[in-house]
Amino acid sequence: MRSFERSVRFFKVVLAVPHRISKKEERKWARLQLSIPVFVRTREGGKDSLEFATAINISPGGALVVVRRSLPKSALVSLEVPSAPIGPANGLRAGSRIMQAKAIWVAHLDGYHLIGVKFARALSTNGAALSGKHLRKAGSAV
Repeated sequence: MRSFERSVRFFKVVLAVPHRISKKEERKWARLQLSIPVFVRTREGGKDSLEFATAINISPGGALVVVRRSLPKSALVSLEVPSAPIGPANGLRAGSRIMQAKAIWVAHLDGYHLIGVKFARALSTNGAALSGKHLRKAGSAV
C-alpha cells in the first residue's frame, strides 16, 4: 500500500507541472512529454551520488527530471538512460545514452524535487544516431 501511495503522490507532482509557457519563455526546441527512466549521477562535496529518477519531458536542449534528493542550482549532472547491453557493433553510437547537463532551476514539491537541466551538448535530431551500413532489411520467415 505504501508503494501505491508514493506512486499516487508522484503522479500528482507530475500533473502539477505547468504545460504552458509564456511568450517570454519560448524554447528553441519542442518538448516531448515522455516519462523516461534515468540514472542521475552527481558529485557534491567530493562524494559521488547515483539516483534512479524520471525525466518527465525532454527536448534536444534539456529535460525536466523528478528526483527525491535536492540538488543545488548549477549542479553538474550526468543523465544515463538505462538500456539493453548493445553498442557500436550494432550501429549505435556508444555515448548516445549518457548526457552531461547542468541544473538551471530547481523546484520543491511534496517530497520530490523538479530539476530543469540543460544539456552540455544538444541532442542530435538528424537521425544519424544509427549508421546505415549496420542496418539491413529484415528477412521474411515465410
